[in-house]
Amino acid sequence: MAKIQSIRGMPDVLPDASAMRLWVEDRLKAVLARYGYAHVRMPLVEATALFARGVGDGTDIVEKEMYTFEDRSGESLTLRPEGTAGCVRLCEEHGLLYNQTQRLWYQGPMFRYERPQKGRYRQFEQLGVECFGFPGPAIDAELLGLCADFWRELGVQEALTLELNTLGSPESRAAYRDALLAYLRPLADQLDEDSQRRLERNPLRILDSKVPETQALLADAPDLAACLDEASRAHFDALRRYLDALAIPYVVNPRIVRGLDYYTHTVFEWTTTALGAQGTVCGGGRYDGLVERLGGRPTPGIGFAMGLERLTLLVEALGAAPAEAAPLDVYVLALDEAHSAEALALGQRLRQALPALTVQVHCSGGKAKARFKKADASGARYALILGETEVAEGTVAVKPLREGDAAQTTWTLPALIDHWREGLPSPSGTDVATRR
Repeated sequence: MAKIQSIRGMPDVLPDASAMRLWVEDRLKAVLARYGYAHVRMPLVEATALFARGVGDGTDIVEKEMYTFEDRSGESLTLRPEGTAGCVRLCEEHGLLYNQTQRLWYQGPMFRYERPQKGRYRQFEQLGVECFGFPGPAIDAELLGLCADFWRELGVQEALTLELNTLGSPESRAAYRDALLAYLRPLADQLDEDSQRRLERNPLRILDSKVPETQALLADAPDLAACLDEASRAHFDALRRYLDALAIPYVVNPRIVRGLDYYTHTVFEWTTTALGAQGTVCGGGRYDGLVERLGGRPTPGIGFAMGLERLTLLVEALGAAPAEAAPLDVYVLALDEAHSAEALALGQRLRQALPALTVQVHCSGGKAKARFKKADASGARYALILGETEVAEGTVAVKPLREGDAAQTTWTLPALIDHWREGLPSPSGTDVATRR
């Protein structure tokens, strides 16, 4: 019988990779906590109409990439391809936007039917941040400062560049769309296939084309900046002053438009050259009309999202993560099966008395020699051994596994706990009693 394998583009995450991911996530969450952002969770499945209206039915996501199906009642549902529309729906449904501002973040799997490649999958883990009720550019700058702190926390700040643009107000964007269409229509037969398809429905996406021939045609395209109204210019100029005050370097890239219809004013990407051609690690922008578009009251919004797979790849490529996961402190073993219950109880007492201690208990049987091999292979610093003598006397033997010829010692459990509570030196130089 043939083995069942994972779905293409929906990879498993094995222990070592998962440990690295958790290391990255923990640091991102620490930064979010410092900024006072609140966590929300949305369902994996939403009504298809949410993304058709929110993301835009002329986008690649809606046209080609969504996993859409009918449930048993005939309702069209979609596995979420992005988080912003669902976050807006959550806020509106639960009254979080009425005369309030919100700073929110979420994390979880997203789904898009794309061509799988390294760091870009059909199921991918995304962390997103959304802010509502802030009309001015100060929140734009705060979000970019938050990103900059992410990169510093992970040790990758030198490998990332902030690329910045403005799409202006809806009116400015509409004026630019008309100017771009007038320029591109006579060149339609020279555009690549995707750009031809986008020409009438979403012409700004053509600016983001990766086809060299199309990019060459865009060399003389109208400048979006020429279509900006005064309010749009003022917003962008103020944002740049804030970034200068925060000492966040950036480059203005007029080709950045982002792939979703809801963006207005500020759009941005954090890019790197350390991961090959697919260089965007994080992207987002302002979407002042999205809440209204989804049935709510006019509410300014801005946010960003990052794929955690790509960010983790960057951390690994730069060697910014710790060399190894947190070590196992203790491996508890009975010398024979007769005392396995006592070994399990010992492990549990240690975990309860010393929560910072990492403890594994031998659960796979075998002779004493095999049990010691398992203890050594575990990477633990100490083996705690229970034999007939130890059980009878109420003691435990402690054998150092990483200290060469260090002698085995015998302790009562209360004395050992007190000793380790005062401090079991860890490889990092901190004490187990204080390690978090």
